[in-house]
Amino acid sequence: MKPNITNRRKAILAEHSGDYELANSLLNDEDPKVRGAALSSLEKLGQLSEKILEKSIYDHSAEVRKRAVELLAKRPEPIPLNVLKDKDPLVVETACWALGEKESSTSESIKQLCLIADDHEDQLCREAAVAALGSIGSPLGLETILGALEDKPAIRRRAAIALAAFDDPKVEGALKKSLNDRDWQVRQIAEDLLDVNRVISSVEIGPRPN
Repeated sequence: MKPNITNRRKAILAEHSGDYELANSLLNDEDPKVRGAALSSLEKLGQLSEKILEKSIYDHSAEVRKRAVELLAKRPEPIPLNVLKDKDPLVVETACWALGEKESSTSESIKQLCLIADDHEDQLCREAAVAALGSIGSPLGLETILGALEDKPAIRRRAAIALAAFDDPKVEGALKKSLNDRDWQVRQIAEDLLDVNRVISSVEIGPRPN
């Protein structure tokens, strides 16, 4: 399908002209780029309803589904957990990120993130899930993050960073083990976090009395 540049331009400009009707009408355009742009314009106009957003989550285009999830990250509505099982890895990756952006998370969403971090075939999805678990900071995700320290280098880096959110005896041991990681960035992250922990401990204990 040939991209409809004209309609995409119209969808983008609708935001600036305040043309809600135009943006709304372009939600049915056959070009997913136009539909995605229309969603963005409606959001910026304050006219993106929950009903429209929910419909876009089930759009046949992964590009539109991804855009809908991105918009949900900054809105009060919850992220539908079915998007974590989307057939397109980019949608799953975006959904993981969006869950990490939310101020509150359910035990079920954390469980789904753990499953993705543990088993998803796409490395970027696993990495995004680990990052989200670190952002959420729930004890329910700690074991999964610790397990991610055995994954690919990029994921190990993300897992090491995620450990900063936890106050658990297992964390220091994991960081000390990471000091010998094959990847220098993982080693550096572990060293930095252990140094921070030592500073915090010394402050909490306070100076020795004379």
